[in-house]
Amino acid sequence: MTKPFDIKKWARAEMLALKPYTSARDTFTATEGEWTFLDANENPYPSSVNRYPDPNQAALKNVIASLRGCETNQLLIGNGSDEILDLIFRAFCTPNKDEVLLMPPTYGMYAVLANINGVAISEVPLNEDFQLNTAAILKAVKPNTKALFFCSPNNPSGNLFKENDIKTLLGGFEGVVVIDEAYIDFTSVNSWSTTLNEYPQLIVTQTLSKAFGLAGLRLGIAIARPEIIQLLHNIKPPYNINTLSQQNAIEALKDTKTYQTQIESLIAERKRLDDELRSVAWIKQIFPSDANFLLIRVDDAKKRYTDLLNQHIVVRDRSSQKNCENTLRISVGTPKENDLLIAACKSLQL
Repeated sequence: MTKPFDIKKWARAEMLALKPYTSARDTFTATEGEWTFLDANENPYPSSVNRYPDPNQAALKNVIASLRGCETNQLLIGNGSDEILDLIFRAFCTPNKDEVLLMPPTYGMYAVLANINGVAISEVPLNEDFQLNTAAILKAVKPNTKALFFCSPNNPSGNLFKENDIKTLLGGFEGVVVIDEAYIDFTSVNSWSTTLNEYPQLIVTQTLSKAFGLAGLRLGIAIARPEIIQLLHNIKPPYNINTLSQQNAIEALKDTKTYQTQIESLIAERKRLDDELRSVAWIKQIFPSDANFLLIRVDDAKKRYTDLLNQHIVVRDRSSQKNCENTLRISVGTPKENDLLIAACKSLQL
């Protein structure tokens, strides 16, 4: 049975009462015919960007909704996922009063955004297999706990969380649950966004930066129930996605053959890297990955990071993260880049 989610209980009262800014392009938008626009104080001399962008990103939302199998009123587009995450904090968490629960090791921006917004953090670390400790998480919930934030596949470990564990959290916590699916396209599982009817407190975030190769455009996605999307829309900057980003994303997402081929290649190369690096003596462990990267445990992360830098290969030292001592995170590259990595790793001695 679906548990109701009362947005008035969980969202900040001042955000619910906020009267959003109405831009010129909210007041009047024309897609056909000849019009003389004298409403937005723009420079009237034509160029590709002399007019303000669509604040609702209607054309881009149509493409994304078709791609993700959702309705346009279930979509919010942000200047990267980080803007969406920040909007969630501002919409639901009162500064110096509320808190959120994080499960480290996890994406570092959750904590950064909590700190920026004056929101307290409680942590329940993942277990040694980088899986959720659901009993401890639910036990850690306090009256002022407004949201749970986690990513699946997880960053930096790369693994999906167990479906039943996520269901346990969704069923056991009445507040907002944010599942960051930045790497979902490198898996064979369905997005949690398909369960919005069952879990109305759920917000799924995704990105066009990873699988679709559009990191430079800074485009993130939130998929949630319409009432949550409307609240986030009300508090976002009116023109948060520029014209060029919208246009370039629409063209890129229409080229389904290219991004599907690239995803297939990255998945195949991920397996090849896993296979090849297992014979390297100084690599002690390769963690299972459902993302476009591998987390590896090595004998001395600082040394191996420097060794690879000396061969002009840049990886990420994640040793400072919880349960990630002496680990490196390696993005899956092109076959040529992966050949260089494999050769470099095999050339290094104990």
